[in-house]
Amino acid sequence: MSDTRALYEEVILDHNKNPKNFGSMPDADVVQEGYNPLCGDSFKIYLKLDGDTVQSVSFEGHGCAISKASASLMTTLVKGRKRSEVEELFHVFQEMLKSDPESPLDTEKLGKLKVFSGVREYPVRIKCATLAWHALVAALHQQEGPVSTESGS
Repeated sequence: MSDTRALYEEVILDHNKNPKNFGSMPDADVVQEGYNPLCGDSFKIYLKLDGDTVQSVSFEGHGCAISKASASLMTTLVKGRKRSEVEELFHVFQEMLKSDPESPLDTEKLGKLKVFSGVREYPVRIKCATLAWHALVAALHQQEGPVSTESGS
């Protein structure tokens, strides 16, 4: 097993077993639901904003190890960032997930998200990795109603 693959598995398993920022946020400015009807993963994203900056974010719900780990790591990476920075980070993350598994990664832009590079080998799991991110972006835009991985959101 490659070092990258071992790190991928270790980080995902750790964030799945011990998720960061897991739980509701009673004083959230926005609560957004995200759902993947193909597998049943379902999360609520709680967001507290200070102007255009993410002051605090948490999540609750259930899902596979990849979706839960992605939600957990997402919450640690977006605190203190401006809306535009969060959206750019999500864009870079999506591009990495959709790229060829053999292509090199821009690790500077990805930072800790590079641990999800192994998902590129399993395209069906991309929706697992991006579910919470779609819900977060919808929350940033105060979109009405739940976000589904099948609605193109």
